[in-house]
Amino acid sequence: MMKIFNQTFLQEFVLVGFSVYPHVQTFLFVVFLCLYILTFAGNLAIMGLTWADRLLHTPMYLFLSALSFSETCYTLAIIPKMLADLLARTRSISVVGCGLQMCFFLGLGGTNCIILTMMGYDRFLAICNPLRYPLLMTNAACGQLVASAWAGGFSIALVETALIFRGSFCGPNLVQHFFCHMRAVVRLSCTDSDLTELIVTVISVSGLLGTFFLILLTYVLILSMVLKIPSTEGKRKAFSTCASHLTVVIVHFGFASIVYLKPGTSGGDDTVIAVPYTVITPFLSPIIFSLRNKDMKDAFRKVTGKTAALEK
Repeated sequence: MMKIFNQTFLQEFVLVGFSVYPHVQTFLFVVFLCLYILTFAGNLAIMGLTWADRLLHTPMYLFLSALSFSETCYTLAIIPKMLADLLARTRSISVVGCGLQMCFFLGLGGTNCIILTMMGYDRFLAICNPLRYPLLMTNAACGQLVASAWAGGFSIALVETALIFRGSFCGPNLVQHFFCHMRAVVRLSCTDSDLTELIVTVISVSGLLGTFFLILLTYVLILSMVLKIPSTEGKRKAFSTCASHLTVVIVHFGFASIVYLKPGTSGGDDTVIAVPYTVITPFLSPIIFSLRNKDMKDAFRKVTGKTAALEK
């Protein structure tokens, strides 16, 4: 009876995280904190500029603002807890808290992938169907697509989280990661851990590869259309509208594939490999979209110019 009680009513997990690198935890805290502040500020800037400048009230920038909001929530689900654990002696998290963190991580990660796919579809319509684009991609349609992205991302996340937490957990309760990653947690389950890990991995990889190949298909169609444009200037403008999105797609799916397509391991290896996907990718995304986007730069100059004029 005591054995069943311990397995069924496990109260908390302990996140091992970066405790395997005790001599660099303070350094990592400073680095990750700076990256997090810059990521948060960059995403807030994109959302603020999109809201403030009416010229940016178009589907292209509404999708970008939705992506920035989703990535902000994504980092909130992971990084604050990671930063606190870097300085804490105890790195515990309740079983319920672990489930919620996992659900939000998976849901927001899936939402980001779907929004990136929709941004590719938006560019496809704008370049390949320019006359019908204003009718097909209205702001209302954009809002509906973003809502469906959130619904799709969290529907998959709920299924995966329910599969992992449907069974009981028994000791040890050490999660070999800096957050409640599904592979690290499912290995602590007392029931069908191998089968459950296989199922949730197949679901995640299918979603990842599915959205990536949809984006790849849209760019094949875009490329075939752009090559038909007679003028070099026209080709350059068409490619320039896709450059930022394509760069973010390469970074996002490149780092994600390292996490989800590699053979299963445990320990510090998983922890280090997950850093680019959870910390670096959200940091680079607003920088890429801002630095390579003329409209965003113009909006920033306009807003800062108005602010300077008001101060005078």
